[in-house]
Amino acid sequence: MLQMLFTGLICGALLGFVMQRGRFCLTGGFRDMYIAKDNRMFYALLIAIAVQSVGVYTLIQLGVIEFSAGTFPWIAVIVGSFIFGIGIVFAGGCATGTWYRAGEGLLGSWIALIGYMLMSAIMKSGPLLPVNNSIQSVQFSNNSIAETTGLPVWIFIAIFVTIVIVILINERRKPKVIIPTMKPKRTGLAHLLFEKRWHPFFTALLVGMIAILAWPLSEATGRMAGLGITTPSANILQFLVSGDQSILNWGVYLVIGIFLGSFIAAKASREFRFRMPDAKTGITSFIGGITMGFGASLAGGCSIGNGLVMTAMMTWQGWIALLFMILGTWTASYFVFVRPNMKKKLVTTNQTILNA
Repeated sequence: MLQMLFTGLICGALLGFVMQRGRFCLTGGFRDMYIAKDNRMFYALLIAIAVQSVGVYTLIQLGVIEFSAGTFPWIAVIVGSFIFGIGIVFAGGCATGTWYRAGEGLLGSWIALIGYMLMSAIMKSGPLLPVNNSIQSVQFSNNSIAETTGLPVWIFIAIFVTIVIVILINERRKPKVIIPTMKPKRTGLAHLLFEKRWHPFFTALLVGMIAILAWPLSEATGRMAGLGITTPSANILQFLVSGDQSILNWGVYLVIGIFLGSFIAAKASREFRFRMPDAKTGITSFIGGITMGFGASLAGGCSIGNGLVMTAMMTWQGWIALLFMILGTWTASYFVFVRPNMKKKLVTTNQTILNA
């Protein structure tokens, strides 16, 4: 119990700290690909996937950890991931992003978390469990891309790592945009940790390394998985309702650690403050959390469980989930951001013509 508590909290705190300081937000990253044509955060995700993939499969080959890709519930993954992508736009952050932003004092994220945990618990052990199980029962027997194709997994890892390296080389060749910064108020390590702007690619490298660390730490407690957010979030609510301590596994302490790590980073960098949303934003955040919990539970993972971990494990579930998460995010972004702006521009244009 003490080992599970200590290692889960430490791993989660590291992840929360790094994500808060590096502003590692996949919701914004997916959205910016469509609206701002800015792919940097998506490229950062690819870096984290590549680092984790190499590290975890090295551990598997050394016999340190075990992994089974299992089956591929394709309908649940496609539908759930698309719905999850819609939900994260309304919630203002993905599952992990919502946890770390809650640690910054953003009360809208707390509201989204309540909805997320509530619906995840309902889907995984409540009234909607039969629906969840029924949709997930439609499966392909093989989830591993390597086993499906009959090729060694290291071929796919090598190809993917090469693609990521090419992307990094091309990004490095682009002209740098100089962003004016204020004169540093701190020096040395304090400046680097709590004041200097972290590059998304450096942040991704650290996220990937933490994701590798999560596997042996989690498996040492009997939980045969890496980073995961949805089920542990549901477990927290289940524990609060039932008091059943058997629910408290390594993943639960991981997500609590994310909150604590983000809080420490936000306080130390003077970015922590309670921010109360208006009524409309609060309602939207709760609806987003509910939608996010439904989608992630159905898909068997969120942007971390599927988008970061299962992609690194070279599974169909991971990569197809990532694709439909992005499509869901783009769909919601069109109706939330793009279309309203188009209407405003049209109204302004018509007024200009009438006044001419």
